[in-house]
Amino acid sequence: MRKQPWEREEAERARLTRLGEKEAGLRLAGYQAVAGLDEAGRGPLAGPVVAAAVILPLGLLLPGLNDSKKVSPANRLRLEAEIKEKACAWGIGEASHTEIDEYNILNATKLAMTRALDALAIKPDYLLLDAIRLPGSCPQESIIQGDAKVACISAASILAKTGRDRQMEEWDRLYPNYGFLRHKGYPTASHRETLLAIGPCPIHRRSFLGFMDKAKSSRGQNHGC
Repeated sequence: MRKQPWEREEAERARLTRLGEKEAGLRLAGYQAVAGLDEAGRGPLAGPVVAAAVILPLGLLLPGLNDSKKVSPANRLRLEAEIKEKACAWGIGEASHTEIDEYNILNATKLAMTRALDALAIKPDYLLLDAIRLPGSCPQESIIQGDAKVACISAASILAKTGRDRQMEEWDRLYPNYGFLRHKGYPTASHRETLLAIGPCPIHRRSFLGFMDKAKSSRGQNHGC
């Protein structure tokens, strides 16, 4: 049976209330500035990894807030504007494709998150992260699939995703042959085929392109048979 509008609204309010329970509990425990952190761009073959840190006011309900992967592009942009307007503080940080190659993706992700924290106008006293831990003395908690379970992590995932997507759209204008506008640098079949056909551009992560050497080796072996 199809739900009535008021039933959908009630269900959404209940979901959003659950999403804020972790932060509410930490506030009751005495913490005043709980920051959620998340990243976008660990898996792509090109571009930066972008992280966001967000401190939300207690009790704020943002309709549609969720893990950025579960939110449509249009709603991500709407939520991005609302988060930036209503958050107590938010910050963005990134690590470039060259830093990813130099430090590896895990360490580059931590670097981007540290930079996001440094960009906050308010110093947090507790961190909530999605399946990662940062060095330092600030109390923190790593939550598996936190971007779908905790409001401030969900908000961070939205800002990280929209911020990185915007950068990849700009890169698409500089390097239009790679399809960055469509796949944002992720390893789709068409992206891999383009790399094998014309090679990488300056923003590709060289440490992520091992499949190219394997493909060339395989072709060479087939040619000699």
